[in-house]
Amino acid sequence: MDERFASAGIIVGRIMLALYFLVPGLMKFVSWDMHVALMERHQMVLIPLLLASAGVSQIVAGICLILNRYTSVIASLLAMMVLLINVTLHDFWHFEGLEAAHEMQNFIKNLGIFAGLLVLAGHSHLKHLGNNGFR
Repeated sequence: MDERFASAGIIVGRIMLALYFLVPGLMKFVSWDMHVALMERHQMVLIPLLLASAGVSQIVAGICLILNRYTSVIASLLAMMVLLINVTLHDFWHFEGLEAAHEMQNFIKNLGIFAGLLVLAGHSHLKHLGNNGFR
């Protein structure tokens, strides 16, 4: 594969992952009540604190990824956040029917996002060490 094409793919992928977190981070504040209701439905505690923390974290992380700053660390932290969100908000095993199917779809989608974040974290770490990761 042409190295320029591969590099462009990494950049576009990193920016798309950044937007995946930046936009929902902003929306947590724009649609605060909707997010509170969702978290209440999943019987979460400390909702205002968790929601504000998640929103700020997603905004800051998204900006860092767009600017390619602290990429490996940010991608690793976001990967952990995605796993926590999966277990707490996409708990399909607590639902039935269409609702269970919807939560399972979100759960599986988030596993793909998790995988992409791991790839980005690993690539960024290798690049930082002087190995671009392509063989």
